[in-house]
Amino acid sequence: VQLQASGGGLVQAGGSLRLSCTVSSRTSSPTVISWFRQAPGKERAFIAGMSWSSSSTQYANSVKGRFTISRDNGENTVYLQMNSLEPDDTAVYYCASRTGAYVALATISYDYWGQGTLVTVSS
Repeated sequence: VQLQASGGGLVQAGGSLRLSCTVSSRTSSPTVISWFRQAPGKERAFIAGMSWSSSSTQYANSVKGRFTISRDNGENTVYLQMNSLEPDDTAVYYCASRTGAYVALATISYDYWGQGTLVTVSS
């Protein structure tokens, strides 16, 4: 499985960005795609995830109501729409995949990772 994250950039507080994660696989398809982020000096943390089969979603409390995870089956792409961005959202954002029945919150539960895309929110 290969994951390619894109869409990061510099945005002012209150603005929006949409991240994309393109998924490609030569063998089995992942069943869960999630987004994590890692701010400078902090551990990588779960922010949003989606079950590929059921489209059920889960969000971290810090982004609930502001971020939306969605997918485009035809393009094998998962999106993270980020609205009302705050300076604390500044981080490198990663998409990750796992084969499992549920959206896991721990990084160790994920098998494959994209390369990360930097989001910087200015105040």
